[in-house]
Amino acid sequence: MAPLIMFFLVVVAIIILVNSIRIIREYKRLVVFRLGRSIGQRGPGIVFLIPIVDQAISVDLRELFLEIPQQTCITKDNAPISIDFLIYWKVIDPARSIIQVGNFAAASQGIATTTLRAVVGDLGLDEVLSKREQINQILRQKLDEVTERWGVKVTTVEIREIMPPKDVSDAMIKQMSAERTKRAVIIEAEGTKIAAITVAEGEKQSAILKAEGERQAAILKAEGFSLALDKIFSVAKNVDSKTLSLQYLETLKALGQSPSTKYIFPMEFVNLIEPFVKNTKEALK
Repeated sequence: MAPLIMFFLVVVAIIILVNSIRIIREYKRLVVFRLGRSIGQRGPGIVFLIPIVDQAISVDLRELFLEIPQQTCITKDNAPISIDFLIYWKVIDPARSIIQVGNFAAASQGIATTTLRAVVGDLGLDEVLSKREQINQILRQKLDEVTERWGVKVTTVEIREIMPPKDVSDAMIKQMSAERTKRAVIIEAEGTKIAAITVAEGEKQSAILKAEGERQAAILKAEGFSLALDKIFSVAKNVDSKTLSLQYLETLKALGQSPSTKYIFPMEFVNLIEPFVKNTKEALK
């Protein structure tokens, strides 16, 4: 009998010892209640609890998120709109997060929806659609003011989707389509304008180059003609009367071979050939 009792006592002692020792991870804390009174938080590492006397509740210190389902709100201009968003939060005081609030998720969701309706009610539909970041900041500040007394910090609020009424959505789609068409027409017109300017500029440059080429050709032609005249003039200055007479005789020879019977000679030719004829006569005497 005695060995059985001893075995039973050893088993009970082991169970109590096991339950008295807790290993707490870095991202968790234990809020310990001793005979119902909070004695603060414990951890991380090994935590020893007094069996039966101490009770512990584990609290996660990591950043968590809470999903708020779609909420229908009325804007300042009486337009119904559906919004859903996420709340990111983390515990900064484990003891207060257990003592001050019973169900943080439910309490946060209630405050978030109430705050969202109040914020959206102060804005028009266009403002709600265009000022998403501003609404996020207002929601975060409002929630943080409430949850701070619970030992919880709201780090971020992110709106996931804003769904305006169907008629508003259709009008927005038509407006966006018209805006895209407008931009396409403007871009096409700009392209046509740039192309026309480029073509005109090219034609202008081509005409300038062509005119410049013609001018240079005319200048070169005139210079060549001037050089030719200078050459002729320089050669003509060195031609004497005998040379001219020979040239005239060559011309007479060519005229003699033609069928014409009448010839007209310039006076200069008579003056030039007269000495030649006179010399010829004297030679024949």
